Amino acid sequence: MALPKFKIMSLTDAAADRIREIMSNAEKPIAAIKVGVKNGGCAGMAYTIDYAESISAGDDVVEEKGVKVVIDPKALMFLIGTEMDFKTDRFASQFVFNNPNETSACGCGESVAITPVDLDAAHHAAS
Repeated sequence: MALPKFKIMSLTDAAADRIREIMSNAEKPIAAIKVGVKNGGCAGMAYTIDYAESISAGDDVVEEKGVKVVIDPKALMFLIGTEMDFKTDRFASQFVFNNPNETSACGCGESVAITPVDLDAAHHAAS
């Protein structure tokens, strides 16, 4: 039996606007923004954002609000259900990830602890 299709990630209007701005100001044409996670920081993992010059047939792509975000395959299980936002305050402008899979974050906000989604358990809970 096939597992239900999970929405990998959603974008707020502010995130979509900022991605559009980044793509239009890039030095060379880019197809999308690529989001992933890497090991590092005091809490264990950090989000990554990079340019995706092309989109391959097997890539997981979130296409929402007129922009495309490619999900790094190694990050897929860590990002399911995440909302990507862009916030500006007096001191910083940055992408913010509202991730239901985060179990903790460091005090400086640079890294997080994330538990990967168990698709089998999620499927049984949905049944």
